[in-house]
Amino acid sequence: MNDYYERLTAYLLEKNPDLTEAKARTWVELLWEDFETTYAKAGRKYRGHEMAERIVRSLIDQHGSKLHEFAGKNPKYAHMLHDEEVK
Repeated sequence: MNDYYERLTAYLLEKNPDLTEAKARTWVELLWEDFETTYAKAGRKYRGHEMAERIVRSLIDQHGSKLHEFAGKNPKYAHMLHDEEVK
């Protein structure tokens, strides 16, 4: 699972250099979990990590360059993304 997160974090950082590595990783984890939760609530059978990776990659393609702007406008995510990077 960590390999998926690492690949997607690197991909997000390519799309959005305004994010720190820690915030990019947090975004990847949030997008992944949101996809899995939404998919499950819809009653669909889980199709594996490869499918989740494709969906998150697609979301990064569509919205990755602006994710740093979104955090400040959405209180659901803001508290997770405004913390200082852990050293």
